[in-house]
Amino acid sequence: MASRLQSPRPLAELAAHVGGEIVGDASLSITGVNGLAEAGPSELSFYGNKRYRKQVDQTRAAAVLVGADVPSREGVTFVKVANPHLAFAKISALFHPPRTHAPGVSDRAHVHASARVHPEATVMAGATVAADAEVGARAVLHPGVYLGEGARVGEGSILYPNVVVREGCLIGARVILHSGCVVGADGFGFAFDPEVPEHYKIPQAGIVRIEDDVEIGACSCIDRATLGETVIGRGTKIDNLVQVAHNVKVGPLSLLCAQAGVSGSAEIGTGVILAGQVGVVGHIRVGDLARVGAQSGVAHDVPDGATLSGSPAMDHRAWLKASAAYGQLSELVREVRALRKKVEALEKEKHG
Repeated sequence: MASRLQSPRPLAELAAHVGGEIVGDASLSITGVNGLAEAGPSELSFYGNKRYRKQVDQTRAAAVLVGADVPSREGVTFVKVANPHLAFAKISALFHPPRTHAPGVSDRAHVHASARVHPEATVMAGATVAADAEVGARAVLHPGVYLGEGARVGEGSILYPNVVVREGCLIGARVILHSGCVVGADGFGFAFDPEVPEHYKIPQAGIVRIEDDVEIGACSCIDRATLGETVIGRGTKIDNLVQVAHNVKVGPLSLLCAQAGVSGSAEIGTGVILAGQVGVVGHIRVGDLARVGAQSGVAHDVPDGATLSGSPAMDHRAWLKASAAYGQLSELVREVRALRKKVEALEKEKHG
């Protein structure tokens, strides 16, 4: 396994790497990256959110990536970039390159004779590759990975310990599946038979297809289709503890945050953001570039570009007004009761 890069880099080189403009000492040498509060006198940090303005005044960092507005601070060099967060990510990648692994199949791995493992792939001890499964070039299967019959993993993909990819499922290129992720478990499908009575299991005969450059977090579950495919689109990123049910279609470049759940046959468009603990009912469509706030419950189709919050989910601005009013409900109830008594008293006087 290759060690991570530790040698210092000239700030001028780092700035050029992200198209930045140096305001201050361009001769600095940078040994690493860190947060504003934690950075040392030879490290680089970034400032992209106004709530951290005080930390800019207190940071010990040698240099800070900033946007168009450069803070006033002596003793700190700033690097102006279009997107400080993105620039930080790109520079951090220089100091923390991906780990590399020697290709080959461990003699303590379990690889079926009919499986196809590319010579440049890595299959570690305790991993299992079942019959007719395929592992592409430079893919890495960590200990405890199970790749079921006829499943395929594309080139450059990484499956961390104890990932399960069930039979027939397809994993694209450069996909990252974190520990405990399960791809292709049975969808939750049952038909009730009142004569027995019992919930009769519907065979889950489809697969999961995960397109290129997807990342799926630890302990997330992507269920196989009842028939056909459950699809996770290119470049989509899924957080830990997310549930995607059978026959769901998630479009490219979407973000599904922790503990979100998408019910069967729902369609999530391109570039959608589902914040933490969002629930989406089945058989609806969440439109392209829609954003749904944390803990929202989505029960109806969502138009392209909409921003929703609340449960049931509604337009975000309407939800803000409703939330503000909610804190005044007890006072409003008291006022209504008092007004009701006055009205009743007036009615008595009128008819008395």
